[in-house]
Amino acid sequence: MKQPPPMQEHFDLIIENMVDGLFTVDADCTITYWNKAAEDMLGYSRDEVIGRTCDVLKSPSCMKARSADPNGKCRLFSEGTIVRRRCMVTTKDGGKRFIIKNARLLRDAGGAVIGGVENIVDITGQVHQEQQLQQLRRQLKGRSGYCRLVGSHHSMQKIYELIELAKHSAAAVLILGESGSGKELVAQAVHQASDRSAGPFVTVNCAALAESLLESELFGHVKGAFTDAIRDRKGRFEEAGGGTIFLDEIGDMPLAVQIKLLRVLQEKVIERVGDNRQVKVDVRIIAATHTDLPGLIRERAFREDLYYRLNVIPVHVPPLRERKTDLPQLLEHFLEKHACDSGLCALKCSREALAILMQYDWPGNVRELENVLEYAIVTARGEEIGPENLPDHLLKPRKAEKFGDERERIELALKRAGGRKAEAAAILGWSRVTLWKKLKRHN
Repeated sequence: MKQPPPMQEHFDLIIENMVDGLFTVDADCTITYWNKAAEDMLGYSRDEVIGRTCDVLKSPSCMKARSADPNGKCRLFSEGTIVRRRCMVTTKDGGKRFIIKNARLLRDAGGAVIGGVENIVDITGQVHQEQQLQQLRRQLKGRSGYCRLVGSHHSMQKIYELIELAKHSAAAVLILGESGSGKELVAQAVHQASDRSAGPFVTVNCAALAESLLESELFGHVKGAFTDAIRDRKGRFEEAGGGTIFLDEIGDMPLAVQIKLLRVLQEKVIERVGDNRQVKVDVRIIAATHTDLPGLIRERAFREDLYYRLNVIPVHVPPLRERKTDLPQLLEHFLEKHACDSGLCALKCSREALAILMQYDWPGNVRELENVLEYAIVTARGEEIGPENLPDHLLKPRKAEKFGDERERIELALKRAGGRKAEAAAILGWSRVTLWKKLKRHN
């Protein structure tokens, strides 16, 4: 009888002593072998994974590829080999590991596919180092961001400088800009850079509440002040003590509440609804709006004295169409934020897709861009976002340009969304509250 080669006798021992993880699957993607290095790397013992499909690893890229395959098989069975592909997997304890994967099909003597073999190398530390290096490179190129703000356009540099100058002041800040341009991020940056950063940052959307509810939300109420006031309640101004209160959509604040806000700015005191006792508050007020406040003043819908009290430090946030040179940085930021979270760190934007994104006017600004990128990440099949992964309305920019009027753009979005307001708001890159207000304005 022919003796096997000496090394073949010790094949199992060799595999068990490999530094890299190795496992095999059958033709149904069921795990049939799992070596010790794979156990150490991912925390699963072989008894816990053998007999289960590789979905146990919860790799977003692999699960996505399987769901797209008509037979529910992973990409290995269509490609034949996988060479040095990055992906993310989930360990037994719920942690995330970035790995490099190499895989080949296994065939029987007749050439029929009977499964596959994969070896995996843990590169989690390397990925984290690369992310730190990317951040350092951006810093070496000049200031490309501030807190969570992203962009190196000169208009953004002015905002960063203004925040630096205002960080030791307690003066009110008024942030002006279109919907979706990042006004709340600017407000957060002002707070984080200020001497009040250790205090709370409290947000109130003035357009989302009726007048009576908004007054109670801001200033609090005492028991019995109105039907549902079953106990005393602090308002947002008291909750923000020692920190910052951000009043979003200040242009929609009712006149009666504007009078009370003016008193806070002048005297630093509030009165809870249903009470006449004064409560001192120590907060910095940051307000924001996408509306034309001087126009509202002329229409007697906004108090002129309140406007001047709020407009001590005005910050103008540019629309995305005016700083398109920042678009590649924003793309990189959102891909890192959303794609890496989904285990698709290798995902990039193709030149063709980037050209389409650059020529679009972005009526919904940065919020719309983020929505578009999330859609593209979900629909991408390979490691590159192409034009086919972009929403239809971006692929027809000339047609979109005909609907420059806000009312017509809303009508077009509602038509595309089949009348569903939440979906129409997403198409426009607006919040549902913003769409609701604009619908009301346009009757």
